[in-house]
Amino acid sequence: MARRRHHEEHENHERWLVSYADFITLLFAFFVVMYSISSINEGKYKILSESLTGVFNQPDRSIKPIPVGEERPRTSEPDDTTMDDPSSDSTLQSIASSVREVFGELIQSDQLTVRGNEMWIEIELSSSLLFPSGDAIPNNQAFDIIEKVAKILAPYQNPVKVEGFTDNLPIQTAQYPTNWELSSARAASIVRMLAMDGVDPSRLAAVGYGEFQPVADNATAEGRGRNRRVVLVISRNLDTRRGAGSAATQQSEAGTQPAPASASGVPQS
Repeated sequence: MARRRHHEEHENHERWLVSYADFITLLFAFFVVMYSISSINEGKYKILSESLTGVFNQPDRSIKPIPVGEERPRTSEPDDTTMDDPSSDSTLQSIASSVREVFGELIQSDQLTVRGNEMWIEIELSSSLLFPSGDAIPNNQAFDIIEKVAKILAPYQNPVKVEGFTDNLPIQTAQYPTNWELSSARAASIVRMLAMDGVDPSRLAAVGYGEFQPVADNATAEGRGRNRRVVLVISRNLDTRRGAGSAATQQSEAGTQPAPASASGVPQS
């Protein structure tokens, strides 16, 4: 009987292509990761970092909803009489004086304004100090500014309403279909930052007015720049915030017009 001849297996000389393809894929993934790290938004990174720090530092929060932020230790304690009576005129005067002292340079450059009366004070900030154009993600400078504001406001119990305003240039993106969404998102970002820096979240509120409360003519670039702003309204007490029912009170509390000169010594800056 004749023996069957064994067929020799064909040797594959192209197996190196598999290893080469794997190497190229890993190299591509490496460069994608490096690029994503190099172009990270520092504002988003800081918010994410502080949120994760709060989660891992408190194990019991794993079964609870994550709050807006944690209250930080206060560097200084206010006068006991001020804490006992948050509706006193001296509280608003003290807040206004502290803001003027800390932000003197910004006030001189007309990028920050402090005004008020015996019922509330307003801290008006240019949006260019806090946000990139057409976005509500805070820039690096915003974290420093809001942290200083929070240190001033944290010791007191006065209600704080953050109001966002834009110019009349239309915006239509997937995230911000109109200026309503943009102004509201910017106000909410400032509220969240204040809470993260130690201000009691129960005192805070955010509202967006869009383009419909201008303080200057939108026909000029200078006027549009003035209309793009964020206003922090610190009320004398909770009743003042809730009692904004009359047209005059709403107009003043909205920050659209300078508050009248104070009889209690809170002048405009």
